[in-house]
Amino acid sequence: MSFSADCKKELSKINIFSNEELVKAEVYGYLLTLDTSEKRINFLTENEYNINRLNKLLNRLRIKYDIKMQGNNYLITFKKEDFILDNLDFNNSDVARAVVRGAFLGSGSITEPNTRYHLEIRLENKEAREKLIEILNGFSIEAKLLDRKYSYSLYIKDGEEISKFLALVGANASVLTFEDIRVLKETKNNVNRRVNCETANLNKTVNAAVVQIQAIENIKRRKKWNRLSPNLQEVAELRLENPDATLEELGKMLSEPIGKSGVNHRLKRIMEISEE
Repeated sequence: MSFSADCKKELSKINIFSNEELVKAEVYGYLLTLDTSEKRINFLTENEYNINRLNKLLNRLRIKYDIKMQGNNYLITFKKEDFILDNLDFNNSDVARAVVRGAFLGSGSITEPNTRYHLEIRLENKEAREKLIEILNGFSIEAKLLDRKYSYSLYIKDGEEISKFLALVGANASVLTFEDIRVLKETKNNVNRRVNCETANLNKTVNAAVVQIQAIENIKRRKKWNRLSPNLQEVAELRLENPDATLEELGKMLSEPIGKSGVNHRLKRIMEISEE
């Protein structure tokens, strides 16, 4: 089962049935994702937990409905006129959460978090999208908008915002799973970045050392060694003996230790003499 399906399975078990206003709010969330232009409302899903959830919600509101199989999917239909929407108090945080939860159950999806972060809810019209965006903004959750050819969507691509969304709708176990994956993924990314950085620095050090050694060998081959001062000769010998050492390490090996910039200055002078 996918992460998205697991999340919906968890949400389908949340018990709000003693509170009719919350039940109505969640059904309203479903309706934001459906075509309500016809007399009958149709909801199609392959998720049996999801269809059972809507089944229970409609039973609580005493709305008659039909359920049948359509291929491998479940289809539930009911009359639009049977759902009477009283004024919902969207300022009530529980009501607002129920609306968002219903919308996510209706047409939401989450990409497997170990690949990338992407949560999306497809909505039937702009008004539905604006209503949902307004609710999410009230909980300081940032979602972006997407206009498709025949529908509208809002989506979230930031891991932290998706985690906040899951917590908002009540998918607490899914939040923990998501955060475990996110921490592991970001730790791996940080390690990879660090390794890449260290590898790049090592390559830079090795490449510089190769050029320096070539210059020193050129000086010896052309019998210019005596032109080097004792300080330059000492650095040159250390470089030949320690081709992998950093400038800082070479500086500490000197009879009179100096810093990285001092070693760099001496090696540059050696290369200048080699080029003369």
